[in-house]
Amino acid sequence: MKTYSVAIGSDHAGFAYKEAIKAALLADGHTVRDFGTYSNASCDYPDFIRPTAEAVARGEFERGIVLGGSGNGEAIVANKVKGIRCGLCWNEQIAIWNRSHNDGNVLSIGERTVTEAEAIQIARVWLATEFEGGRHLPRIQKIEQA
Repeated sequence: MKTYSVAIGSDHAGFAYKEAIKAALLADGHTVRDFGTYSNASCDYPDFIRPTAEAVARGEFERGIVLGGSGNGEAIVANKVKGIRCGLCWNEQIAIWNRSHNDGNVLSIGERTVTEAEAIQIARVWLATEFEGGRHLPRIQKIEQA
């Protein structure tokens, strides 16, 4: 199994799953840097999601994972960073398509939308899925030009 360097960040509503996913990824041999938050105290997700996405965009990490209550706001913030292709994934098939078709480099998960076990599995499947290239490559190039 290939291992990755992963940046991870969440707000208070995604904190518990961030901790669980971080532990699972470390156990799988991935390198993980936690960009916060570091508790379930109420906070503003852009303060933690943007630095996570920026670290991926700068090439400091190969992939990123962001979490919140729904994952929607987190995906929006991550996608504001040039070079990021963040997909909100709520099951394994969506995670596969995010990687194989969209070359997603940041994954967003909503803690209020899936179980903890599902979130961990989504992250694992997403990391294990390769970009297909081919007919999808020109589309990715168009995204980068937008």
